[in-house]
Amino acid sequence: MEQFVLQFGPERRVVTVSELNAAIRDILDREFSGIWVSGEISGVKLASSGHFYFTLKDAEAQLKCVCFRSTARFLKFKPQDGVAVLARGRIDVYEARGEYQLQVEALELQGHGALQFAFEQLKKKLSAEGLFEQARKRSLPRFPSRIGIVTSRRGAVISDMIHILSRRFPGLHVRVYPAQVQGPGSIEEVTRGLRYFSRIPWAEVVIVARGGGSLEDLWTFNEEAVARAIVASSPPVISAIGHETDFTIADFVADLRAPTPSAAAELVVRTREEILDQIASIHHRLIQRMRYRTAMAWARLRQQGVDRGHSLLHRAIGRRLQRIDDLQYRLRERMRVALDSRLRATHSLTTRLRYYDPRPRLGRDRSRHESARAELVQSIQLQLSRRRRRLDSLEAKLSQLSPLAILNRGYAIVTGADGHILMDAAAAPEGAAIDVRLARGRLHAEVRDSQ
Repeated sequence: MEQFVLQFGPERRVVTVSELNAAIRDILDREFSGIWVSGEISGVKLASSGHFYFTLKDAEAQLKCVCFRSTARFLKFKPQDGVAVLARGRIDVYEARGEYQLQVEALELQGHGALQFAFEQLKKKLSAEGLFEQARKRSLPRFPSRIGIVTSRRGAVISDMIHILSRRFPGLHVRVYPAQVQGPGSIEEVTRGLRYFSRIPWAEVVIVARGGGSLEDLWTFNEEAVARAIVASSPPVISAIGHETDFTIADFVADLRAPTPSAAAELVVRTREEILDQIASIHHRLIQRMRYRTAMAWARLRQQGVDRGHSLLHRAIGRRLQRIDDLQYRLRERMRVALDSRLRATHSLTTRLRYYDPRPRLGRDRSRHESARAELVQSIQLQLSRRRRRLDSLEAKLSQLSPLAILNRGYAIVTGADGHILMDAAAAPEGAAIDVRLARGRLHAEVRDSQ
């Protein structure tokens, strides 16, 4: 008879926790990839691996976030508690705890003062590394003849600088590296220009220049890459960014800050008139000094006639004194040689006397005697010990075989008047005197009855 099994309800589907988390992760990755999330950073933790862990929160909810080390090094600023940001990334599932989190790929500040916050954060970082220290900065050459400029080829900045340099000192060699100073690609072009002048040993000083603008317009020179390129530059660098009231990170790390690009052109070289005035002043001082020396020489020449005899006497005395010094030196040298010879002879005699000195031999003999005596004493003590052990062994055996040992068990030895041991009661008639030896002591007795 056939049996039918009826099954009600859908077929049960069983999955593991790992499979379920993996499926959820795939769905979230497809649906929430490249999203921007607005919130405030809270609970920032920097792990030893270099990963940042923090939470994005608003008034009603929060979201766990992770920024891996490979991504964090490209961020314009580091996560900090209480900062409102826009975070771009993808939703992922951390399977070990079954939690979903946002893998952060980029961070942007939002709200008023966002760029100023990034500026202050980078300034604090580079200052802690000592890049703003005055002791690190180099002095500019006094008379540079080859000047490199990194700036835009368009605009009034480069034309004003060339005009000022040509006016102040005609004949200077100026080489311009054209670079975009604002917008996408400007960071790479400015750093490339600085590396160019570092790689080619041509420029004696480099000017990084840009005209005025807003904080956003000048932001290229607030980037860490540009600051580090200025620090790594082989020739000294003058920062001439914006107007006098504008300050950038490049101004702090450069060897010299100029208020404007035009001021940089005036600071880097001196005018021809200033140099000519300095040369004229030096020429005047030189003539004055030559006249003074000529007058002093003429005065000495006139004095030679009067003081010639005195001078000759001094020279003669000087030669005699020099002769005395020479003789003293020779005498000291001979005395030193003689003394060294005596010291060597004394050392030789001392060595020979030490060889024939009987004290070392007596000491060695005494040492050998003491050693032999110690060996003899040790040998005698060893022999006595062996003999003592042998005597103790024989004494123990003798004690075991001694008839006196039987007396300790309650027995006695009876001897007659003649001293012979009595083995039979008949040998001791009635009235006979006997001697009884016990384990401890003796008894003298008289036989009253004999059987």
